[in-house]
Amino acid sequence: MSQRTETAIKCLRDEAQALLELIPNIDDDFDKAVDTILNCQGKLIVTGVGKSGHIGAKIAATLSSTGTPSFFINPLDVFHGDLGVIQPHDVVLAISNSGQTDELLRFLPYLTAHKVPVIAMTGNPQSLLAQNATAHLNASVQREACPLNLAPTSSTTAALALGDALACALMEARHFQASDFAMFHPGGSLGKRLLTKARDVMRTDDLPVIDPQTKLGEAVIHMSNGRLGLCVAMQDNRVAGLITDGDIRRAMENSQDSFFSLCVADIMTTQPKMVSPDTKITEIERILHHHKIHSVLVTDAEQHLLGIVDSFRTVL
Repeated sequence: MSQRTETAIKCLRDEAQALLELIPNIDDDFDKAVDTILNCQGKLIVTGVGKSGHIGAKIAATLSSTGTPSFFINPLDVFHGDLGVIQPHDVVLAISNSGQTDELLRFLPYLTAHKVPVIAMTGNPQSLLAQNATAHLNASVQREACPLNLAPTSSTTAALALGDALACALMEARHFQASDFAMFHPGGSLGKRLLTKARDVMRTDDLPVIDPQTKLGEAVIHMSNGRLGLCVAMQDNRVAGLITDGDIRRAMENSQDSFFSLCVADIMTTQPKMVSPDTKITEIERILHHHKIHSVLVTDAEQHLLGIVDSFRTVL
């Protein structure tokens, strides 16, 4: 193993250990911070300088996408006309490893005077920022993963993880669901998957429909033409059953010479998996995975066939 590889592994181990050491720091102040944000009637403003600012921007983005209206502001901008963006009904999350960052301390009196709650995230519980905050999130680490113990490495990882912990706790408190997450990500593949329904992706043309009394030899031809690996048996315009290419193969193995005398009704599944047109794709994926099948039938309340959704159509 090269020295470079050893250094990389040590870095990862040191940062992982730093995260584990955060666990005892999750105390009553963490609960207070969560309650403060939950009771906020305005927005959560995240701020920090330098590396803490980069971490703060990511935390604000995560919170915004998980149900907590948030945005990041550089404290340097606050003193050049942006101070008015902070209103009494807002909450400020101030991030500083030392807790002594001058740019943050300079507008702390303004926040106090206007009774704006301040949640401090620092690595120093005795710092001015921590001592003057409504709640303090302790992100302290014993040392940086940097070989020189100088570059912000473990400390920034700890702050980022603590921000994620805060977001997760708020999601739980708000009963935030996957469908809510999708509403904040309508343009991404995740949002599409969570919002797309069976009616949006089901195949509706040239469906492989046959009569239950169709001989298996003829059913094979229909199945091949349908290119879905299945045929739907219909009787009185309702779904009566389903046969798949697997059913055909097993029938050939088990019946051999009598195969061509069998009809679809002899081997079809009489209770195939059916869903409504409004069933979400994520639920269809769960059904496919749980039952180890490749397709579901889309039907109305009277079991009239409307379409078919196979595993390929759930990939968005």
